[in-house]
Amino acid sequence: MASGTPVQVLLLRHGQTALTAQRRYAGVTDAPLDDTGRTQAAAAAKRLSSAGLDAIVSSPLARARQTAEAVAGLCGLPVVLDEGFRETDFGLWEALTFAEVQQRWPAEMAAWLADPLVTPPGAESFADGAARAQAALDRVLSAYPGQRVLVISHVGPIKALIRAVLEAPPSAVFRMHLNTAALCAIDYYPDGPAVLRSYNDTSHLS
Repeated sequence: MASGTPVQVLLLRHGQTALTAQRRYAGVTDAPLDDTGRTQAAAAAKRLSSAGLDAIVSSPLARARQTAEAVAGLCGLPVVLDEGFRETDFGLWEALTFAEVQQRWPAEMAAWLADPLVTPPGAESFADGAARAQAALDRVLSAYPGQRVLVISHVGPIKALIRAVLEAPPSAVFRMHLNTAALCAIDYYPDGPAVLRSYNDTSHLS
């Protein structure tokens, strides 16, 4: 049974960019929010303005940082940047669609989908990205005990953290869908357990 006061972590995926709208791999490619993404960020900010946040931590990539700044502007909080929450580096697959990658690197794509330890050409593996995100989360849990923290990140790190909470196999990340500007909530208790409170909540975008 969980006890003590948890760190309440709200995970917010950044708003839409031109690359996400076209369903292209946008790992470390520093695409800014498009018009829809800015509208999504504003909607998330309005909802979170009354959430009682104690801190805001963000990936340094432009799309996450712009989303974070929209929330910070209404909450009166600074944005702390943490490289650990950036998206997975897709290497030579950056800015390509799934179909384009599958056509050019069929064997590498099959191997990548089958094993989180596989590294795409010039990229990092899902396992490496997950470890980086977990280390960033550990910094948050240490810095903000018993507080409510908003983390603005990307689909890869967010799904990796949720997979860890659920103790699901690595392949589970391929069975999760996460919308742009969607919210997830996890309570991390000081005695160890973590509880997923919500996933892919987009009610603020309606």
